[in-house]
Amino acid sequence: MITRACISINNKCNLRCKYCHFNEKKNNIYENNMDVIKILNNIKTYIKENNIEEFKLGFVGNGEPLLNFKELKTYIEYIENCPQIKPYTITNGTILNQDMLFFFKENNVNVGFSLDGPEFIHNPLRCNTFDKVMENINLYFKINNKYPTFNATIGKETLKHKQEVIVFFKQFNSKITFSRMIGKYGITLKDFYDFLQEAQKELLIREGKYDCTMYGGLCGAGINNIFYANGKIYLCGNCIDLVPIADSDVLLKDIKIEIKEFDRTKCYKEILGGNR
Repeated sequence: MITRACISINNKCNLRCKYCHFNEKKNNIYENNMDVIKILNNIKTYIKENNIEEFKLGFVGNGEPLLNFKELKTYIEYIENCPQIKPYTITNGTILNQDMLFFFKENNVNVGFSLDGPEFIHNPLRCNTFDKVMENINLYFKINNKYPTFNATIGKETLKHKQEVIVFFKQFNSKITFSRMIGKYGITLKDFYDFLQEAQKELLIREGKYDCTMYGGLCGAGINNIFYANGKIYLCGNCIDLVPIADSDVLLKDIKIEIKEFDRTKCYKEILGGNR
């Protein structure tokens, strides 16, 4: 049963981060406007028909969602009568403002910030944005009286400075999703898991279940999560250069996912041949 979905509401970003795997997939990312309201209606109906108590819905994907904040605001307001939907978004933290943060707070939208660690690690990877991101993280704290959740990508430089990264994030006392850098700048699963094992001794990190090997979990391809982008539905964001499983307007109850059994400690896409 599907209990999680991500909707990529745009394919544009104001940054060009060094390791962004969507940049590497640019031939498979294109503008194809989806009827997001229709998708949301589909999700609402599916929740009601299946008595789903919690459905996690991420407005994240190929681009920076806050570049389309007007539309995002409309989508969040549209689902406010469906308390089973738990919305979240992830931002690079550079274009947030006070009005946006108050809106997210009032509508119980979890906002995750992409922050890769101390300035000397973050800036070379994420376009020298550390100061601006930290400014908006502190603004978030001022409004919410707590720090946001974080998404940090772990690459080779992080592995060279493990303890410094851990100490840096410890100051926030907030939940962190560490993700494995993939593509041409990627690290191995073993190196990533070794880092997670060390980090979880001191930090509150996202626990791995049937989700994604990028986040330290088991690959959940074909189980309970789908990804909307380019007018299509995919197994996950890393699979947008595979054949889609359906068009974006197909009812969730009609989606048929048929993939062969595989070792879920490994990424389904990488098993099929890496980032081809």
